[in-house]
Amino acid sequence: MSDTDLLFTPATQAAARIRQKKISPVEYLDTVLKAAEKAAPTLNCFREVMAEEARRDAKRAEEAVMRGEPLGPLHGVPVSIKDLVDVKGVPTRHGSAIFDGNPPAVADDILVKRLRAAGAIIFAKATTPEFGNKGLTDGPSFGVTRNPWNLARTPGGSSGGGAAAVAAGLGPLSLGTDGAGSVRGPASCSGLVGLKPTLGVVPYDTTRDAFGNNIYAGPLSRTITDAAVMHSVMAGPSEKDPWALSSAGQRPLSPRLSGEDLSGVRIGYVERCANPRIATDVRANTRAALTAWEALGAEIEEVTETIDWIEYEGRVLYQAGFAVSFAQYLSQWQNQMDPVTLAFMQRGDKFTLADFRNAQFARTVLFRKIQSLFERYDFIVTPTNARTALDVTHDAANDDVIIDGVKCGITRQGWTSYQYPFNLTGHPAMAVPSGFGDDGLPTSVQIVGKYQAETDVLRLGALLERVRPWAQHRPEKFRAA
Repeated sequence: MSDTDLLFTPATQAAARIRQKKISPVEYLDTVLKAAEKAAPTLNCFREVMAEEARRDAKRAEEAVMRGEPLGPLHGVPVSIKDLVDVKGVPTRHGSAIFDGNPPAVADDILVKRLRAAGAIIFAKATTPEFGNKGLTDGPSFGVTRNPWNLARTPGGSSGGGAAAVAAGLGPLSLGTDGAGSVRGPASCSGLVGLKPTLGVVPYDTTRDAFGNNIYAGPLSRTITDAAVMHSVMAGPSEKDPWALSSAGQRPLSPRLSGEDLSGVRIGYVERCANPRIATDVRANTRAALTAWEALGAEIEEVTETIDWIEYEGRVLYQAGFAVSFAQYLSQWQNQMDPVTLAFMQRGDKFTLADFRNAQFARTVLFRKIQSLFERYDFIVTPTNARTALDVTHDAANDDVIIDGVKCGITRQGWTSYQYPFNLTGHPAMAVPSGFGDDGLPTSVQIVGKYQAETDVLRLGALLERVRPWAQHRPEKFRAA
């Protein structure tokens, strides 16, 4: 197997070959590290590479194979971690100059612990914009992370470093977080699978507002199976997360999805949320995905009723949270913070307590509306983004998103409006590739399921993957505009 083929081997296949002693964890990691070093100046997708620690762990993984020890489902597989999540012995910088001098974390985050227990080799911290603040990945403290499909475009945000890495073959898996679409958006931009789980299925121990949480952790991968395995490794209760502690866990696979006949499965298609337009190529690829499911027997119905997607109220919750959480840093760090962070904080500071409480009430109304849709449908399907990846120079706070020559508002209004509603309602939502746009960049479709129905969401995605495969596509090394 060539180094390139090894880099683009799915995680589950690599783990199987490691168990069969056909791949050495040490040689596998070395191949990834060499590729990461070569790509670093171009993609800028890692904030730190822990080569020494990862080589130590890979050697131990190889020794465990040779001794015939029980091996986890990700044994010997290199995995990167978003720089909002603690990895023992490495600073967590949160994409910000404020934390450039942070001391190394004293312990792994619970999800990192679970990944290690499954045999994963944690080898890098992936870039994120400051505090995960936007749908692009750049910032004053580390520069610009670029999309391997086109270096002039963003890989999305805020899990853009991990998405760029996986798309470029720098580890088959990355752990992302999703506060308003930050796993699904990068998956859409980068031609990947990105799963945001149900609220409480995967713990998020580090959020400051555990009870009002809208932040999730999920996998970025090139295949559905890889996403499913990584998700299963991370799922489960945690004493520090009240939603995870009380979660009913995941539902078993619905019997109607056990085969490839989708007769009786109903899909509600939402073409637009708060966005005024959808790009022609994105619409065509989304409808092609719907047609593929329909050919397997699914009933497709467009959702035509009016739904308030609470873009304004979602913005109140998001920006007011920034204003309160990061006000403590302004006096010392304002000149070194991302201008987008500062703009969001300034806007958030103008909202009143009444605005904030009314936004919370609106979140409940939206949840109940989505629940009512699931009385009719097994799934809701939307595009993931309204167009392909934006230029890396796009100003997320002020610039209009342009679709087919028309200005459509800032990113959450014109580009990512399909994503944040399901952070607020808590339903599982997964981005899967739907094809390529007219500009040669990936497009994506979003599958939304019932609470705790991740297995069904993954299965519907797997059926699309079978009839419209995508993992065979690889970015040219690396294409410029």
